[in-house]
Amino acid sequence: MLPGTAPGNLGIVLTEHGPDFLRATMPVDQRTKQPFGLLHGGSSVLLAETLASLGGYLCLDPGSGQQLAGLEINANHLKAVTEGEVTGTARPIHLGRTTQVWEVRIEDAAGRLVCISRMTGAVVGR
Repeated sequence: MLPGTAPGNLGIVLTEHGPDFLRATMPVDQRTKQPFGLLHGGSSVLLAETLASLGGYLCLDPGSGQQLAGLEINANHLKAVTEGEVTGTARPIHLGRTTQVWEVRIEDAAGRLVCISRMTGAVVGR
């Protein structure tokens, strides 16, 4: 699903899922850093929106013809990362009939919180 898309081009890899979460990794390299050598905030937001959107889509009835479209996303960047990999974990806060709200925690390799994000999505017909 990700090859040939923005998440695929940034090296995002879906790694794990469970009944209430979706997880992926993203490298901190030339594709995801800003000019000063730090993980770009936009890369973190792209990881967060990818996880929340996919997680939300997976919560919808496959036969409904619905999908999740992002309405709003925010992110607080809490710690700088200069190398390695980050891991994002998305969990639903609200799974409604017309909207969903997801929280995404992005951590560095040592498990320290790098970014916390929240996305609101609209459940729409295809």
